[in-house]
Amino acid sequence: LDILARIGSDLALMHLNGVAQKVKFKGLQEKAREKMDEVAQNRGLTADELADRLVPDLELDPDGSRTLDFGTRQFRISFDETLKPVVVDGNGKTLSDLPKPNKSDDATKAKEAETIWKTLKKDVKAIAQNQIIRLELAMCAQRRWEADSFRALFLEHPLLIHLVRRLIWGVYTEDGGRTGAFRVAEDNSFADGQDSSYTLADGAYVGIVHPLELSESERAAFGQILGDYNIVQPFPQMGRDTYAPTDVEAKSGEITRRKKQWAPTGKFLGLVEKGWRKGAPQDAGWIWDMYKSLAGGFVAMLDLPTGISADMQYTEPKQEIGTIHISHKAKDKVTIADLPPVVFSELVRDLVQLGSAT
Repeated sequence: LDILARIGSDLALMHLNGVAQKVKFKGLQEKAREKMDEVAQNRGLTADELADRLVPDLELDPDGSRTLDFGTRQFRISFDETLKPVVVDGNGKTLSDLPKPNKSDDATKAKEAETIWKTLKKDVKAIAQNQIIRLELAMCAQRRWEADSFRALFLEHPLLIHLVRRLIWGVYTEDGGRTGAFRVAEDNSFADGQDSSYTLADGAYVGIVHPLELSESERAAFGQILGDYNIVQPFPQMGRDTYAPTDVEAKSGEITRRKKQWAPTGKFLGLVEKGWRKGAPQDAGWIWDMYKSLAGGFVAMLDLPTGISADMQYTEPKQEIGTIHISHKAKDKVTIADLPPVVFSELVRDLVQLGSAT
């Protein structure tokens, strides 16, 4: 990790960030995060802002495609909603794989094209899921980018543009108020919920809008447009399940909706991809809680009554679901009512997504 940080190239830092996000060993993961924070601080950025700048372009053309030349035939590479590369032939037909060369093709060019295709598939497979998760977490954390940064980091990025066009984006003022919403069309123009042209004002802030930020009519309008254009989203956005606290929950500092129910241990470990972190191992190396840093300085902690072994994580095939406790870094007492609606909804969704173990 020290060597990757010292190398400091985008590729080295991309690998370092991958360790920080996905490796299952807590000590190694925390060390990688410290290194990312250190590098980001030296560049005057946050860790998230640094990660924004480490997405490789995979040598794609500015429009997000790449042409594979067989001499007599050419094929264009595009990407689906999971960033899986697909091949489009000269007639506009989408193919699942690159065709084999035939006798009329240039053998040297065809071989070079095959090499590019295989390398691209391997490279994008290594980064695609991480990028999709990163954008989903950005939506849940209600991250915002200045309009110029949005254009540079997303709209003009040849790989991410394939995800950008499948999402609905919100427009915000500096103090967080939402002023509009739009999607990005195939020609990279902006369109509103009525599919009319939308102009992004200078000085505006842009973020992936959470459905709770939209009115019911806005959600319906954008949902209709996605359906009309057969746009599949990379993660649930317009069709996302949302939750609101009950009157009893709002007055408490805990979420007990699934307390004493059971779910597979693997589902708990999967919470890491949703921004949760395993607590420190206690006696005999057992972990009894998970925590998640939330927007606004809030922290959620999920009890694990059954416990997860730090070195043999599947010792117990299922886990009892405990209580989620809410705290704040600067306040002695908080209630669920203090949480932003999006934050509460996503915490409950995390519990629901655990599923059940019989």
